[in-house]
Amino acid sequence: MKPIAVIILNWNGEKLLREFLPSVVENTPEDIADVIVADNGSTDGSLSLLETDFPTVKVLRFEENLGFAGGYNRALRETGYTYTLLLNSDVAVEGGWLRPLYDFMEAHSECAACQPKILSYRDKAKFEYAGASGGFIDRNGYPYCRGRLFATVETDLGQYDGPVEVFWATGAALMVRTALYLEAGGLDVDFFAHMEEIDLCWRLQLMGYKLWCVPASKVYHLGGGSLPAENPRKTYLNFRNNLLLLHKNLPASDLRGALMRRRMLDTLAWAKFAATFDFANAGAILRAHRDFRKMRRAYTSHPQVNLLRQPRRPNILVEYYLKGKRAFSDIK
Repeated sequence: MKPIAVIILNWNGEKLLREFLPSVVENTPEDIADVIVADNGSTDGSLSLLETDFPTVKVLRFEENLGFAGGYNRALRETGYTYTLLLNSDVAVEGGWLRPLYDFMEAHSECAACQPKILSYRDKAKFEYAGASGGFIDRNGYPYCRGRLFATVETDLGQYDGPVEVFWATGAALMVRTALYLEAGGLDVDFFAHMEEIDLCWRLQLMGYKLWCVPASKVYHLGGGSLPAENPRKTYLNFRNNLLLLHKNLPASDLRGALMRRRMLDTLAWAKFAATFDFANAGAILRAHRDFRKMRRAYTSHPQVNLLRQPRRPNILVEYYLKGKRAFSDIK
Protein backbone atom coordinates (compact mmCIF):
# COMPACT_ATOMS: atom_id res chain seq x y z
CA MET A 1 0.00 0.00 0.00
CA LYS A 2 1.19 3.52 -0.76
CA PRO A 3 1.82 5.69 2.32
CA ILE A 4 -0.56 8.56 1.49
CA ALA A 5 -4.24 8.90 0.67
CA VAL A 6 -5.23 12.28 -0.76
CA ILE A 7 -8.95 12.28 0.06
CA ILE A 8 -11.34 14.81 -1.43
CA LEU A 9 -14.83 14.89 0.08
CA ASN A 10 -17.54 15.55 -2.48
CA TRP A 11 -21.25 16.26 -2.33
CA ASN A 12 -22.90 17.33 -5.58
CA GLY A 13 -19.66 19.04 -6.55
CA GLU A 14 -19.44 18.09 -10.22
CA LYS A 15 -18.48 21.64 -11.22
CA LEU A 16 -15.68 21.83 -8.65
CA LEU A 17 -14.39 18.39 -9.60
CA ARG A 18 -14.17 19.43 -13.26
CA GLU A 19 -12.21 22.56 -12.37
CA PHE A 20 -9.90 21.40 -9.58
CA LEU A 21 -9.45 17.63 -9.72
CA PRO A 22 -7.31 17.62 -12.92
CA SER A 23 -4.47 19.47 -11.18
CA VAL A 24 -4.59 17.08 -8.22
CA VAL A 25 -4.45 13.99 -10.45
CA GLU A 26 -1.71 15.43 -12.64
CA ASN A 27 0.54 16.66 -9.83
CA THR A 28 0.14 14.00 -7.16
CA PRO A 29 3.08 11.54 -7.39
CA GLU A 30 1.72 8.07 -8.05
CA ASP A 31 4.62 6.34 -6.29
CA ILE A 32 3.61 7.65 -2.85
CA ALA A 33 -0.08 8.57 -3.02
CA ASP A 34 -3.53 7.56 -4.20
CA VAL A 35 -6.14 10.18 -5.02
CA ILE A 36 -9.51 9.22 -3.54
CA VAL A 37 -12.88 10.94 -3.78
CA ALA A 38 -15.23 10.17 -0.90
CA ASP A 39 -18.71 10.89 -2.22
CA ASN A 40 -21.39 11.90 0.27
CA GLY A 41 -24.39 10.53 -1.60
CA SER A 42 -24.24 12.91 -4.56
CA THR A 43 -27.27 13.11 -6.86
CA ASP A 44 -25.66 15.22 -9.60
CA GLY A 45 -23.25 13.98 -12.26
CA SER A 46 -20.24 13.66 -9.95
CA LEU A 47 -19.99 9.87 -10.03
CA SER A 48 -20.44 9.67 -13.79
CA LEU A 49 -17.75 12.31 -14.26
CA LEU A 50 -15.31 10.40 -12.05
CA GLU A 51 -15.96 7.17 -13.94
CA THR A 52 -15.51 8.64 -17.39
CA ASP A 53 -12.90 11.38 -16.93
CA PHE A 54 -10.86 10.23 -13.94
CA PRO A 55 -10.50 6.45 -14.12
CA THR A 56 -7.35 6.44 -11.93
CA VAL A 57 -9.15 8.12 -9.03
CA LYS A 58 -10.47 5.74 -6.41
CA VAL A 59 -14.03 6.38 -5.24
CA LEU A 60 -15.66 5.73 -1.87
CA ARG A 61 -19.43 5.83 -2.23
CA PHE A 62 -21.54 6.73 0.81
CA GLU A 63 -25.28 6.29 0.50
CA GLU A 64 -26.10 9.52 2.32
CA ASN A 65 -24.59 12.92 3.05
CA LEU A 66 -22.58 12.41 6.23
CA GLY A 67 -21.41 16.00 6.33
CA PHE A 68 -17.83 17.25 6.33
CA ALA A 69 -16.76 15.71 9.63
CA GLY A 70 -18.78 12.52 9.31
CA GLY A 71 -17.67 11.94 5.73
CA TYR A 72 -14.00 12.29 6.52
CA ASN A 73 -14.26 10.22 9.68
CA ARG A 74 -15.76 7.32 7.76
CA ALA A 75 -13.30 7.71 4.86
CA LEU A 76 -10.28 7.50 7.16
CA ARG A 77 -11.70 4.47 8.97
CA GLU A 78 -12.25 2.66 5.67
CA THR A 79 -8.96 3.49 3.95
CA GLY A 80 -6.28 3.14 6.61
CA TYR A 81 -3.25 4.69 4.89
CA THR A 82 -0.30 5.76 7.05
CA TYR A 83 -0.96 9.39 6.16
CA THR A 84 -4.16 11.04 4.98
CA LEU A 85 -4.31 14.42 3.31
CA LEU A 86 -7.75 15.96 3.68
CA LEU A 87 -8.09 18.18 0.61
CA ASN A 88 -10.99 20.49 -0.11
CA SER A 89 -12.64 20.03 -3.48
CA ASP A 90 -11.91 23.68 -4.37
CA VAL A 91 -8.11 23.40 -4.06
CA ALA A 92 -5.72 23.42 -7.03
CA VAL A 93 -2.15 22.14 -6.70
CA GLU A 94 1.03 22.29 -8.74
CA GLY A 95 4.04 20.07 -9.26
CA GLY A 96 6.01 19.27 -6.12
CA TRP A 97 3.19 20.08 -3.73
CA LEU A 98 2.94 16.79 -1.84
CA ARG A 99 6.46 15.53 -1.23
CA PRO A 100 7.60 18.35 1.11
CA LEU A 101 4.71 17.51 3.45
CA TYR A 102 5.48 13.80 3.28
CA ASP A 103 9.21 14.30 3.83
CA PHE A 104 8.55 16.57 6.80
CA MET A 105 6.21 14.06 8.46
CA GLU A 106 8.68 11.25 7.86
CA ALA A 107 11.49 13.27 9.46
CA HIS A 108 9.48 14.52 12.47
CA SER A 109 7.76 11.74 14.37
CA GLU A 110 6.43 14.23 16.92
CA CYS A 111 4.41 16.00 14.20
CA ALA A 112 0.82 14.75 14.12
CA ALA A 113 -0.32 16.94 11.23
CA CYS A 114 0.88 19.68 8.91
CA GLN A 115 -0.37 22.00 6.20
CA PRO A 116 1.08 23.66 3.09
CA LYS A 117 1.09 27.38 2.43
CA ILE A 118 -2.45 28.30 1.30
CA LEU A 119 -2.72 30.95 -1.41
CA SER A 120 -5.79 32.44 -3.03
CA TYR A 121 -6.95 30.71 -6.20
CA ARG A 122 -8.39 33.98 -7.54
CA ASP A 123 -5.42 36.17 -6.56
CA LYS A 124 -2.35 33.97 -6.35
CA ALA A 125 -0.20 36.75 -4.93
CA LYS A 126 -2.22 36.77 -1.72
CA PHE A 127 -2.67 34.32 1.11
CA GLU A 128 -6.02 32.63 1.43
CA TYR A 129 -8.20 33.39 4.44
CA ALA A 130 -8.64 29.79 5.62
CA GLY A 131 -5.18 28.83 6.79
CA ALA A 132 -2.69 31.17 5.05
CA SER A 133 0.77 30.11 6.26
CA GLY A 134 -0.27 28.46 9.52
CA GLY A 135 -2.92 28.87 12.21
CA PHE A 136 -2.54 30.39 15.69
CA ILE A 137 -4.84 31.22 18.60
CA ASP A 138 -4.82 34.06 21.12
CA ARG A 139 -5.32 34.00 24.88
CA ASN A 140 -9.10 34.33 24.52
CA GLY A 141 -9.42 31.57 21.93
CA TYR A 142 -9.64 33.71 18.79
CA PRO A 143 -7.98 32.02 15.79
CA TYR A 144 -5.76 33.93 13.36
CA CYS A 145 -3.10 33.06 10.78
CA ARG A 146 0.42 33.80 9.71
CA GLY A 147 -0.62 35.98 6.79
CA ARG A 148 -4.19 36.78 7.90
CA LEU A 149 -5.50 38.74 10.88
CA PHE A 150 -9.30 38.82 11.01
CA ALA A 151 -10.39 40.06 7.55
CA THR A 152 -6.97 41.50 6.61
CA VAL A 153 -5.17 39.15 4.22
CA GLU A 154 -1.52 39.84 3.38
CA THR A 155 0.28 39.62 0.07
CA ASP A 156 2.72 36.72 -0.10
CA LEU A 157 6.20 38.22 -0.42
CA GLY A 158 8.00 35.17 0.93
CA GLN A 159 7.89 36.61 4.45
CA TYR A 160 6.42 33.42 5.90
CA ASP A 161 8.24 30.78 3.87
CA GLY A 162 10.00 29.11 6.78
CA PRO A 163 8.46 26.02 8.41
CA VAL A 164 6.85 26.90 11.74
CA GLU A 165 5.13 25.12 14.58
CA VAL A 166 1.50 26.22 14.69
CA PHE A 167 -1.49 25.80 16.97
CA TRP A 168 -3.77 24.59 14.19
CA ALA A 169 -3.47 23.49 10.58
CA THR A 170 -6.21 24.26 8.11
CA GLY A 171 -8.73 21.62 7.10
CA ALA A 172 -8.52 22.87 3.50
CA ALA A 173 -5.30 20.87 3.04
CA LEU A 174 -4.48 18.90 6.17
CA MET A 175 -1.97 16.05 6.20
CA VAL A 176 -2.40 13.91 9.31
CA ARG A 177 -1.15 10.62 10.68
CA THR A 178 -4.23 8.48 10.16
CA ALA A 179 -3.80 6.44 13.34
CA LEU A 180 -3.56 9.60 15.46
CA TYR A 181 -6.57 11.14 13.74
CA LEU A 182 -8.63 8.10 14.66
CA GLU A 183 -7.17 7.88 18.18
CA ALA A 184 -8.11 11.51 18.80
CA GLY A 185 -11.69 10.77 17.71
CA GLY A 186 -11.55 12.47 14.33
CA LEU A 187 -13.49 15.63 13.52
CA ASP A 188 -16.37 16.49 15.86
CA VAL A 189 -19.59 16.02 13.89
CA ASP A 190 -21.50 18.31 16.28
CA PHE A 191 -19.52 21.31 15.02
CA PHE A 192 -21.13 20.82 11.57
CA ALA A 193 -18.83 23.41 9.97
CA HIS A 194 -16.14 25.91 11.00
CA MET A 195 -13.34 25.35 13.54
CA GLU A 196 -13.66 21.56 13.60
CA GLU A 197 -10.04 21.27 12.47
CA ILE A 198 -8.90 23.63 15.24
CA ASP A 199 -10.66 21.39 17.74
CA LEU A 200 -8.91 18.32 16.30
CA CYS A 201 -5.51 20.02 16.36
CA TRP A 202 -6.07 21.10 19.97
CA ARG A 203 -6.80 17.48 20.94
CA LEU A 204 -3.72 16.23 19.10
CA GLN A 205 -1.58 18.67 21.07
CA LEU A 206 -3.15 17.53 24.32
CA MET A 207 -2.03 14.03 23.32
CA GLY A 208 1.56 15.34 23.24
CA TYR A 209 2.04 15.94 19.51
CA LYS A 210 2.86 19.03 17.43
CA LEU A 211 1.43 20.74 14.34
CA TRP A 212 3.43 22.48 11.63
CA CYS A 213 3.09 24.57 8.50
CA VAL A 214 5.47 23.53 5.71
CA PRO A 215 5.47 26.39 3.15
CA ALA A 216 7.79 24.53 0.78
CA SER A 217 4.48 23.04 -0.28
CA LYS A 218 1.86 25.46 -1.59
CA VAL A 219 -1.68 25.08 -2.89
CA TYR A 220 -4.36 27.43 -4.18
CA HIS A 221 -7.74 27.53 -2.42
CA LEU A 222 -10.87 29.07 -3.88
CA GLY A 223 -12.50 29.39 -0.45
CA GLY A 224 -15.62 31.28 0.55
CA GLY A 225 -17.80 28.99 -1.52
CA SER A 226 -20.03 27.79 1.28
CA LEU A 227 -21.07 30.92 3.17
CA PRO A 228 -20.12 34.60 2.66
CA ALA A 229 -18.34 36.33 5.54
CA GLU A 230 -21.40 38.36 6.60
CA ASN A 231 -23.87 35.48 6.35
CA PRO A 232 -25.75 35.11 9.68
CA ARG A 233 -25.42 31.33 9.45
CA LYS A 234 -21.65 31.70 9.34
CA THR A 235 -21.75 34.15 12.24
CA TYR A 236 -23.82 31.66 14.23
CA LEU A 237 -21.46 28.74 13.57
CA ASN A 238 -18.32 30.76 14.28
CA PHE A 239 -19.57 32.08 17.63
CA ARG A 240 -21.16 28.81 18.75
CA ASN A 241 -18.22 26.63 17.75
CA ASN A 242 -15.67 28.96 19.30
CA LEU A 243 -17.49 28.60 22.61
CA LEU A 244 -17.58 24.81 22.19
CA LEU A 245 -13.88 24.85 21.34
CA LEU A 246 -13.06 26.49 24.67
CA HIS A 247 -15.48 24.40 26.70
CA LYS A 248 -14.13 21.11 25.33
CA ASN A 249 -10.44 21.81 25.53
CA LEU A 250 -9.86 23.94 28.63
CA PRO A 251 -9.47 22.57 32.18
CA ALA A 252 -12.67 22.75 34.24
CA SER A 253 -10.94 25.12 36.67
CA ASP A 254 -10.37 27.68 33.89
CA LEU A 255 -13.72 27.48 32.17
CA ARG A 256 -15.68 29.99 34.21
CA GLY A 257 -13.20 32.82 33.69
CA ALA A 258 -12.62 32.05 30.02
CA LEU A 259 -16.31 31.87 29.17
CA MET A 260 -17.08 35.00 31.18
CA ARG A 261 -14.52 36.95 29.15
CA ARG A 262 -15.97 35.57 25.94
CA ARG A 263 -19.50 36.53 26.93
CA MET A 264 -18.32 40.09 27.50
CA LEU A 265 -16.47 40.23 24.17
CA ASP A 266 -19.37 38.62 22.31
CA THR A 267 -21.71 41.20 23.85
CA LEU A 268 -19.57 43.91 22.27
CA ALA A 269 -19.82 42.14 18.91
CA TRP A 270 -23.60 41.89 19.35
CA ALA A 271 -23.80 45.61 20.18
CA LYS A 272 -21.80 46.49 17.06
CA PHE A 273 -24.21 44.55 14.85
CA ALA A 274 -27.24 46.01 16.62
CA ALA A 275 -25.89 49.58 16.34
CA THR A 276 -25.60 49.17 12.57
CA PHE A 277 -29.11 47.67 12.38
CA ASP A 278 -27.72 44.29 11.34
CA PHE A 279 -30.25 42.42 13.42
CA ALA A 280 -29.78 39.15 11.52
CA ASN A 281 -26.16 38.82 12.66
CA ALA A 282 -26.95 40.20 16.13
CA GLY A 283 -29.60 37.50 16.49
CA ALA A 284 -27.14 34.88 15.26
CA ILE A 285 -24.86 35.65 18.23
CA LEU A 286 -27.76 35.24 20.67
CA ARG A 287 -28.71 31.90 19.11
CA ALA A 288 -25.09 30.77 19.23
CA HIS A 289 -24.92 31.33 22.99
CA ARG A 290 -28.32 29.73 23.54
CA ASP A 291 -27.40 26.60 21.63
CA PHE A 292 -23.95 26.43 23.21
CA ARG A 293 -25.56 26.24 26.64
CA LYS A 294 -27.51 23.21 25.46
CA MET A 295 -24.69 21.49 23.59
CA ARG A 296 -22.01 21.86 26.26
CA ARG A 297 -23.80 19.30 28.44
CA ALA A 298 -22.55 16.56 26.12
CA TYR A 299 -18.91 17.39 26.93
CA THR A 300 -18.17 16.31 30.48
CA SER A 301 -14.48 15.47 30.22
CA HIS A 302 -11.87 18.22 30.37
CA PRO A 303 -8.06 18.21 30.10
CA GLN A 304 -5.69 19.14 32.92
CA VAL A 305 -3.54 21.43 30.78
CA ASN A 306 -4.48 24.92 29.55
CA LEU A 307 -2.76 25.31 26.18
CA LEU A 308 -3.82 28.95 25.96
CA ARG A 309 -1.26 29.68 28.68
CA GLN A 310 1.62 27.79 27.08
CA PRO A 311 3.31 30.01 26.07
CA ARG A 312 1.65 33.31 26.97
CA ARG A 313 -0.38 34.38 23.96
CA PRO A 314 -1.28 37.84 22.66
CA ASN A 315 -4.69 39.48 22.84
CA ILE A 316 -5.37 39.68 19.12
CA LEU A 317 -8.34 42.06 19.58
CA VAL A 318 -6.11 44.62 21.32
CA GLU A 319 -3.30 44.19 18.79
CA TYR A 320 -5.59 44.54 15.77
CA TYR A 321 -8.31 46.99 16.79
CA LEU A 322 -6.56 49.18 19.39
CA LYS A 323 -2.93 49.09 18.25
CA GLY A 324 -3.74 48.95 14.54
CA LYS A 325 -1.49 46.02 13.71
CA ARG A 326 -2.49 44.42 10.43
CA ALA A 327 0.36 41.97 9.72
CA PHE A 328 1.19 38.78 11.57
CA SER A 329 4.85 39.80 11.71
CA ASP A 330 3.84 42.84 13.82
CA ILE A 331 2.36 40.62 16.55
CA LYS A 332 4.76 39.52 19.27
